[in-house]
Amino acid sequence: MEFSPKLIDSIKSFHFRKSITQLVTVGMVIASALMLWIGLMCITGSEAPIVVVLSGSMEPGFKRGDILFMRMSKDPIRVGDILSFTVDGHEIPIVHRAIKVHEYQNTGEVDVLTKGDNNSYGDDMFLYTQGQMSLKRDHITGKAIGFLPYVGWATILLTEKPLVKYILIGSLGLLVVFSKE
Repeated sequence: MEFSPKLIDSIKSFHFRKSITQLVTVGMVIASALMLWIGLMCITGSEAPIVVVLSGSMEPGFKRGDILFMRMSKDPIRVGDILSFTVDGHEIPIVHRAIKVHEYQNTGEVDVLTKGDNNSYGDDMFLYTQGQMSLKRDHITGKAIGFLPYVGWATILLTEKPLVKYILIGSLGLLVVFSKE
């Protein structure tokens, strides 16, 4: 049985088209996730509209692995608000409660001192940049407006256990390569 060059070319082009289709599909999934994230940023006004509680510092109110939904608005920050903030040198937002707030009436600026609910020490000044005594409004990325318990454990697992991340990525890659459509 002989294979004609036409048949061989059609088989080669089929695999090429299938590979291109799979790459485009993966690109669309990534682009959709990015658009969803940017949409959430626009709607909530927060740089980080969804954050995962990474430590036990906010227990018993929020446990490690809880997901918090954040919103940033022009509303004043009050003592007791759950805030996410970033400080110089830390790219991952920190989630703690505001324990002191000082508003400057003439400028509208605000100084905020925070603390994790489960932390035994008085405040978070050791987390701030050296010499920084409080947070300014530009450090704050959002105020908590809701939460889902335990859902963030997937993120924690993938971050803390790189082997799990590599196995998951490898499995998904094999699934894409060997899937039949």
